[in-house]
Amino acid sequence: DRRVAGPVKAYAKAHPHSMGAWSSDSKTRVAHMQDGDFYGSEVSTTVDGDCQVRIEFVADNGEVTVLKDPLTLKAGEVIDASRMDVAKLKAFFAQTIEQTQSEDVLLSLHMKATMMKVSDPVIFGHCVQEFYKDVFTKYAATFEKLGVNPSNGLGDVYSKIKGQPEQAEIESALQAVYATRPPLAMVDSDKGITNLHVPSDVIVDASMPAMIRGGGKMWGPDGKEKDTVAMIPDRNYAGIYQAVIDDCKAHGQYDVATMGSVSNVGLMAQKAEEYGSHDKTFIAAGKGTIRVVNGDTTVFEHSVNTGDIWRMCQTKDVAIKDWVKLAVKRSRATGSPAVFWLDKQRAHDAQLIQKVETYLGEHDTHGLEIKILSPVEAMKYSLERIRKGQDTISVTGNVLRDYNTDLFPILELGTSAKMLSIVPLLAGGGLYETGAGGSAPKHVQQVQKENHLRWDSLGEFLALAVSMEDYAAFTGSAKAKVMAKALDSANNQYLVSNKSPGRRVKQLDNRGSHFYLALYWVQALALQDEDAELKAKFGPIAEQLSSQEERIVAELNDCQGEPANLGGYYHPDPAKLAQVMRPSQTLNQILASI
Repeated sequence: DRRVAGPVKAYAKAHPHSMGAWSSDSKTRVAHMQDGDFYGSEVSTTVDGDCQVRIEFVADNGEVTVLKDPLTLKAGEVIDASRMDVAKLKAFFAQTIEQTQSEDVLLSLHMKATMMKVSDPVIFGHCVQEFYKDVFTKYAATFEKLGVNPSNGLGDVYSKIKGQPEQAEIESALQAVYATRPPLAMVDSDKGITNLHVPSDVIVDASMPAMIRGGGKMWGPDGKEKDTVAMIPDRNYAGIYQAVIDDCKAHGQYDVATMGSVSNVGLMAQKAEEYGSHDKTFIAAGKGTIRVVNGDTTVFEHSVNTGDIWRMCQTKDVAIKDWVKLAVKRSRATGSPAVFWLDKQRAHDAQLIQKVETYLGEHDTHGLEIKILSPVEAMKYSLERIRKGQDTISVTGNVLRDYNTDLFPILELGTSAKMLSIVPLLAGGGLYETGAGGSAPKHVQQVQKENHLRWDSLGEFLALAVSMEDYAAFTGSAKAKVMAKALDSANNQYLVSNKSPGRRVKQLDNRGSHFYLALYWVQALALQDEDAELKAKFGPIAEQLSSQEERIVAELNDCQGEPANLGGYYHPDPAKLAQVMRPSQTLNQILASI
């Protein structure tokens, strides 16, 4: 369950981030395959009972190679298999490159190489080879000898030829390619880092929303913004982005100050759907058949040629059932329509639609608006509501979960890092999280170097508020409800007052932002009249923190500038850590009195 917290949405509306203007004559579009992709080849079935299957490759000469065995399946589980025809993939890249050459636009490729870590780097590599086809053909022997792997991008070519006798010649040949090819979208135009340098530099769920937010433009080799042809080879979800592009060309950019929200209920329990497929994804070793076999019975099979990409994925029945329950629950709690993004023309989705219709019958949906629409139609429906300032719940599979929870927050908030992520556990309880921790190591290193922690804990503050709301609802605790409401108010004040940590020493850091959250929280508790006991308990604390604000902040900032000893990086010493993180004796004394 991913959604934007109320205080964050309110702040974004009051302080809209910048958005690029869209033109009705924009040349930006999405290019995808017309056949031979995963969408077109997918087969799917629902398993009748518990069983074990295996995946095999059968060569044309009859030799059988077991690719995975055993694979345990549960009754009611949905399983799929699909194949990408690499010959048709290469033809798609060749055709799109040629078409783009005459369109005066950038060319860009958008993949999910970080998660679809077997299939997507290979697809990426085929694009690299097609774009730089003359170079890869001319220097094939050299590249083979050096172990150049196009799946690692053009950067791998530059890395492997470094120091070789032919380095200058190959580098010159690569540069010559740009005279006969469309300009590539750039990751860093100043350094000459193209869209095709590294497979993980341009990730579809972040790159496409950023392009849309920027008015349909990406950065070109000349350091200027330009319209782009965005290649997303597989048709499963490419169309959703074209729907957004069409909407923006017709109606202009979205208005951050008035637009509605699209939250998400995602099907992800127990490795559900495509993200669970990388351990069941294979590159065909030759011409033959890849099949799924149950005992002596073939469940389904695909003819393959050398290099074709074959994948299988599974979605457990218990996960689907819980997904439907959560969708109904969120619709009931918010009053917003819940839309299942399922395409009846797709084999996998057709199986899910049957289950969704069955399980919806187990819930009270009276008065709720619950729809099942194809991803493209669901996108159009959601965008129409967004422009009216109305909220919608997108109920999706695992890949669309990631796509939507980047797309809509990046348009609404300018970032997806402030999204709440609530994970109801199948056995009860839940996980409450938000944001991304990729920058955390650098933050810890800065603490060690100069005792300044610039990590922003807004995500934790927001998650804490929602967890307390859920605790209050589950236990019926009136006090927890008051505490959660006050924390919600504090989070809003934290944003409005801009108490996020600064980047540099002597600026407010994480410790200072925690002080201000505590101050705003107790002030809200002191002002409320729903619980006299909490009002009496925290009123004096609010007065003390308010009167000592200047002194506390000075103590929290003055300690900065010198190295901090945490007693360890991965396993810090608790006592030393406490000294570093609680340097204000004034604040410590007030807290100790509670």
